[in-house]
Amino acid sequence: MKLIVNGMELDVVSPPLTPLLHVLRDELDITSPKAGCQQGGCGTCTVLVDGEPRRSCLTAVATVDGAAITTVEGLGERDALSPVQAAFHRHYAAQCGFCTPGMVIAATALIERAGGPVERDDVLEALGGHYCRCTGYVKIIDAVMAASRGEVEEIEDVPVSVAGEPEVQPKGSPA
Repeated sequence: MKLIVNGMELDVVSPPLTPLLHVLRDELDITSPKAGCQQGGCGTCTVLVDGEPRRSCLTAVATVDGAAITTVEGLGERDALSPVQAAFHRHYAAQCGFCTPGMVIAATALIERAGGPVERDDVLEALGGHYCRCTGYVKIIDAVMAASRGEVEEIEDVPVSVAGEPEVQPKGSPA
């Protein structure tokens, strides 16, 4: 089987009924989708499959053969966060970070689908079923709405490699 993960075509050798979550984490070493409830209820494993949010813990890899899979590693550029990632950073919308990748992916899909500003109710619907036990969701909702309106400043303090330091590139990053 083949998957296009974050723009890279990859061969997958896992059995066909293996959850996409386990293929991403165990075979491809892409760790942003988290293994939360593993029943599709918490949203921590959410990825984009051909642009649509899907719970990777419930998705057999055979059902996405040849599909484009996007994880947090595939958002933004090497030295620049995506608008949703930058908004989460600017609005302090992440606490422990366990739920953050799934929320960022769901928010990205919402904003791309809407093509412009979204309302609070749209955000609540898009993030329904994404559980965060650290926050009250207010900052998360504010961050998504700001990203949808383009009200996000570029993050200046993204770490960059210094001459002589080994270059660090997250697994699954197309950079």
